[in-house]
Amino acid sequence: MPVSKGRKNKANKRPTPPKHKPTAVDTKGPSPMWYVVTMFGLMGVGTLVILANYIGLLPGGTDNTWLLLGLVGIGVGFTMTMNYR
Repeated sequence: MPVSKGRKNKANKRPTPPKHKPTAVDTKGPSPMWYVVTMFGLMGVGTLVILANYIGLLPGGTDNTWLLLGLVGIGVGFTMTMNYR
């Protein structure tokens, strides 16, 4: 059976390191407490508005406006989670 020739040694050829030092990516601190309270508050109030709409506790009976308002509250609260640190 034939013997393979092998590969040339390329271990000595490494890329040169960058000349500048990497900077810190996250220089911001944790989220303030009001941000966290607002985020969870919007999601909670949105859920309560949707539940109250289906039970019929809100003025005007079951209306799609209340449903939309609750979904917007949940959506804004969920969108705020993307900036939570």
